[in-house]
Amino acid sequence: MRVDVVTVFPEYLAPLGLSLLGRAQRLGLLAVHVHDLRGWTDDRHRTVDDTPAGGGAGMVMLPEPWGRALDAVRRGEGPDGRVGDLPAPRGAGDADLPVLLVPSPSGRPLTQALAHELAAEPRLVLACGRYEGIDERVVEDAARSYRVLPFSLGDYVLNGGEVAALALVEAVGRLLPGVVGNPASLAEESHEQGLLEHPVYTRPATWRGLEVPAVLSSGHHGEVSRWRREQGLRRTARRRPDLLAALHAQHPEALGASDLDVLADEGWTPPG
Repeated sequence: MRVDVVTVFPEYLAPLGLSLLGRAQRLGLLAVHVHDLRGWTDDRHRTVDDTPAGGGAGMVMLPEPWGRALDAVRRGEGPDGRVGDLPAPRGAGDADLPVLLVPSPSGRPLTQALAHELAAEPRLVLACGRYEGIDERVVEDAARSYRVLPFSLGDYVLNGGEVAALALVEAVGRLLPGVVGNPASLAEESHEQGLLEHPVYTRPATWRGLEVPAVLSSGHHGEVSRWRREQGLRRTARRRPDLLAALHAQHPEALGASDLDVLADEGWTPPG
């Protein structure tokens, strides 16, 4: 997978070279290219923003630098020329267009399901806005040559899109084959099965008067699995009952009779 990020703060994306994602890049599993938007300006002040049309507070990012940047990045170029090879086309038509991801409080929520969708893409481009955002015409124009997807980390506002870009690349990159050492660990995480993950423990068995649950030392794999399932259900009922409602609505068969007994003990019953 190739990921291009356009931003006015390239240094903000430096953490993408650390840990598993850094290793994935060294192994050739992931290619990340970070571009400075100011490289596509044409004035000596390298201006990227102006006052809002119609008045109001704040500044809006200019369309011209963004248009030049997105045109060049789509061709695999940076401000000074070509940057790396592009992935081979998957097919024909709209499905072969790269995905342009635009962090925005009005975008689609970033979920584990969306991360899986994006992990199947050969190429992602992220446009990190700042200030009051990017001139809307940039998004409209980009839709001619990208599949545009505004996305959001949650119902709050950040100073810019860089934090969201970091989160998205981390969420998607770790799902690529070979990035996480033990693929089985991905299947047991929160949100993979519509539930939150069970609590986890390690050595020592006793720490500050607190014990690791005895079942985890029993050696009885069936009992351990049942305990983990029950704890995941209880945690989800207490912290995110909305996930249970969504899971039951979409996949009612996913919650068996014993699951419903556990949830009833937590005060949760299926809607209706």
